[in-house]
Amino acid sequence: MACATDDKPRWERVRALPLTVETCTATGLVLDTNSGFQRHTTELHLSGAGHTGSGEDVTWDKDRQLELRGHVTGLDLGGAFTLESFSARLDETELWPTPPQDTAWRDYRRWAFESAALDLALRQNGLGLEETLGAALAPVHFGVSLGLRDFEPVAQRLAVHADMRFKLDATPDWSAELCARLAETGAVDVVDFKGAYVGTPVDVVADPALYARVLDALPDVIVEDPHDEPRVLALLRERGARVSWDAPIHSLADVDRMPLPAAALNIKPSRFGPLRRLFETYDACRTRGLPAYGGGQFELGVGRRQVQLLAGLFHPDGPNDVAPRGYHQLDLDEERPASPLRLALPAAGFDLV
Repeated sequence: MACATDDKPRWERVRALPLTVETCTATGLVLDTNSGFQRHTTELHLSGAGHTGSGEDVTWDKDRQLELRGHVTGLDLGGAFTLESFSARLDETELWPTPPQDTAWRDYRRWAFESAALDLALRQNGLGLEETLGAALAPVHFGVSLGLRDFEPVAQRLAVHADMRFKLDATPDWSAELCARLAETGAVDVVDFKGAYVGTPVDVVADPALYARVLDALPDVIVEDPHDEPRVLALLRERGARVSWDAPIHSLADVDRMPLPAAALNIKPSRFGPLRRLFETYDACRTRGLPAYGGGQFELGVGRRQVQLLAGLFHPDGPNDVAPRGYHQLDLDEERPASPLRLALPAAGFDLV
């Protein structure tokens, strides 16, 4: 459910905001997860006129993250801009000293700079995001996203909060028994089939039998990013499955290119790159009555707070994949907030208190 207070396009509300950029710096972040995976991200900081705005690069490669941190200080980004003209400057700036192996990563890095610019512009102009975008903030319902081969990770998180929700990555070794146990929890909102990935560590083969097992046990679940294999698409049509798209969506035009119409949309801001493309898609979801939910990309810093904030403004009641960072490390002795997540805004900027 969107919380828009009027119909003025979002990009029109912010594109003329002035900002002054004097320096660009970076801070490295790292997290060792329970699964043994070490996550690296980079916070980007644009500073000027006594203020600093921040964003986060979520590129999935440690070496590219380390390379970025030495690259940012040499970028020609200083000057007086509007958000629109700063975005145009980024069009002309090579943000990658080494070309990325995945073209989607260009949007991830672009989002880091654009979100930092929005944060800086709001701070320099003394503006909060609610009044600027004309959207009211609400508590965010969130779920935990997991790659899953057995039931234990779900059980562990349900032990933390009995009403936890889940977005789960399906694999062909999911048995009918596992699907039935997941159904018994009543806690699964989304099953992600990773059908849009090719040549990545998270690729999943197109297996119609897997789809059938999942839909037999969980007929009302949101089916995210199904494969475009004809037998899979035919099964989904036959079952009347609720299909959502995520990884292929980098703009509104992508939504209309999908092989099945969307019953919902997972909007990951970092996939969109420029702010303009993100805000156009939020506006289209509102106009079309298309349910949306938000997704993160394992952000470790300001980026996580920003996606939580956007979820609270545009789709607070969706199955948002924006769980607080603590859910990545259950072996740490810390209290973890339950859903819905209540957010507090600063007087100015694109961040949370």
